[in-house]
Amino acid sequence: MNATAVHFGAGNIGRGFIGLVLHESGYDVVFSDVNAELVDALDAAPSYEVREVGAEARTHTVDRFRAVNSAQDEAAAVAAVAEAEVVTCAVGVGILKFIAPVIAKGLAARATDAPRLVVMACENAIGATDILAESVLAGAPELAERAIFANTAVDRIIPAVDAEGVDVVVEDFSEWAIERKPFDGQEPPLAGAHFVDDLAPFIERKLFTVNTGHATAAYWGALEGAESIAEALANPRVRAEVDAVLAETSALLIAKYGFSREQHQAYVDRTIQRFENPELPDTPVRIGRQPLRKLGRNDRFVKPAYELAEREMSHEALVRAIGAGLRFRSESDPQSQELGQLLDTCSAESILTRVFDLDEGRPLYDELLKVVLEVQQKA
Repeated sequence: MNATAVHFGAGNIGRGFIGLVLHESGYDVVFSDVNAELVDALDAAPSYEVREVGAEARTHTVDRFRAVNSAQDEAAAVAAVAEAEVVTCAVGVGILKFIAPVIAKGLAARATDAPRLVVMACENAIGATDILAESVLAGAPELAERAIFANTAVDRIIPAVDAEGVDVVVEDFSEWAIERKPFDGQEPPLAGAHFVDDLAPFIERKLFTVNTGHATAAYWGALEGAESIAEALANPRVRAEVDAVLAETSALLIAKYGFSREQHQAYVDRTIQRFENPELPDTPVRIGRQPLRKLGRNDRFVKPAYELAEREMSHEALVRAIGAGLRFRSESDPQSQELGQLLDTCSAESILTRVFDLDEGRPLYDELLKVVLEVQQKA
């Protein structure tokens, strides 16, 4: 009998990245989701394909999985956690608090002689597993002895490309870095993942390069009327802004973590190639969605700009990109509509507090106050 892994979030990232790695590492995978249609489709499928596109295109077949609906049958999800060796999730940071009770109940139900359960949140956020652990252990700190919580950094672009049934189309690049320390030398087998002593450089390199660069292309591309990210990057004005932003974040990452300039530039160049992959069509609307989150204090724009300002290093392109993000609107994205309402009804000073979590006198405050006022005046 194979070891079991439970993955919360059976969407494209769950099936096309984390679930694939778990399968190729020898685990039987239990997908837990609240989307009844998706759960039923997975249960009806004996296998699914993950099709990688790009220069190193290949296709993987995933089997030995099942799906449970944690909303309709929480007991089944709890039982799966109780029997698993590994639990992962890719649900969005805001959803972690909703899956935490299921994980907590599963930990409580584990056999007393069971090995500690490995729990890893695979989200686009710094310290996502710490956030999940706090919710899991709330009111039951004794459960900490039954689990190993490890932070991770994940990177794979999975665009909104139609595939057959539950099959997934992904890019031919992926990276999964996991902090080594919590395992005390007993890291689980995970094909293609790598364990590192210090996760922070990998998290911030990805966040400040891939996420910052992608969102910059989306926000400037939307203002230029681009229909796709590739079209946006083909626009010299957009490409100049993306290059300028990544030059600033590169300077920060090199100063902060000691990356070699040559190796980091190669990483940036590879990132741009990934954005331009013609087989991964993506849109400014999809990449730019949820601007309130992406313009938050600890996310891809404000955090690097703030740290650059503290170091008295150039950050003008990041500030311009934040201004482009403030102008982003999509009828299909509630957050962009909410942002527009805030800009229409709140003072600029209030926006600095509510959107950016910045107080007067802090780095960036005066610069972003000017940007907000300009956006409000042009509205």
